[in-house]
Amino acid sequence: MSEQKISEASGQVTAAPVHRDPLALIVRFQSLIGLVLVAIGGVIFSPRRHGEILFLDPDNIANIVRAVSETGIIAIGMTFVIITAGIDLSVGAVLGLSSVVTATMMISGGFGLIPTILAVLIMGIVFGTIQGTISSRFRLEPFIVTLAGLQAARGLALVVSGNQYINISYGDGPGLAPPVFAILGERLFNNTVPVATIVFIVFAAIATIVLNTTRFGRYVFAVGGNERAARISGVPVSMVKISVYALTGFAAALAGIVHAGQFNFGSANDGMGYELTAIAAVVIGGTSLFGGSGSMVGTVAGTIMLGALANILQLNNITPALQLLATAAIIVLAAVLQSLVRRREGLGR
Repeated sequence: MSEQKISEASGQVTAAPVHRDPLALIVRFQSLIGLVLVAIGGVIFSPRRHGEILFLDPDNIANIVRAVSETGIIAIGMTFVIITAGIDLSVGAVLGLSSVVTATMMISGGFGLIPTILAVLIMGIVFGTIQGTISSRFRLEPFIVTLAGLQAARGLALVVSGNQYINISYGDGPGLAPPVFAILGERLFNNTVPVATIVFIVFAAIATIVLNTTRFGRYVFAVGGNERAARISGVPVSMVKISVYALTGFAAALAGIVHAGQFNFGSANDGMGYELTAIAAVVIGGTSLFGGSGSMVGTVAGTIMLGALANILQLNNITPALQLLATAAIIVLAAVLQSLVRRREGLGR
């Protein structure tokens, strides 16, 4: 997992020292450790059918990764924001708005696949850019700005949809979506790998390269690690902050397109609570809520871990209420471990 820091004295971005504290190592790899433990628990507690472990059934594994694809895409964008010590509460609502606009453009507007996808992605970028600009320009807390953005996106979705489900039917005539769009709900490679999962993996791979190998990625770590030192060293702090919110808007719009393709409808209520699941995946993945450190690999592992945990509980007919409690306990544990490490390193409370 790539971690960087910026020196306030020299103004240089450097690699962070390797942690030798066992607790710090646990926190650094907590998502991978958690994923392994959840997988072991899944094998142990999974129901059996004809002597076979249901948790390990290929169809069940495919269902897990398909179910987490949308929140995983959002979590990838959220990782950039949280590394800069920000937060974005609007992503679930932007997903809903994007699904509605996607369905409306193809069904009511008669737009083709490419124009629809481009328009929705640009909309997500613009929405995120506006939020990032307001937060940076007026030095407002991202929590407040994106909370307002959540309400705005949800309201726009209600206006566009008329508070109705917009069903997507496929064909070549008016009022029908291009049949190729239905591929987002299908599986490839002998009907085993969901297309939504492929989108998630490809997006995660690109984001990993951007975060770990580009100047922009170094700037993201620098802003989150020490904003004042980053500014002194010439890092365009405002532009970096605006850019990460634009990225998150893009991710939410992409997830909205995938959502519409998987379920064949758009609704203003789509994506409710997705922002909390995405934040949970990022935190469980080891990205610090205080900013300055994190990784995409951890976020992907955290996303899959949450999906696997929910699947195990569902296989054992555990109520959704207990599922939420289990997830909450994991989030709190991850946050406590991060806080303990910061205290040991003398970085604050």
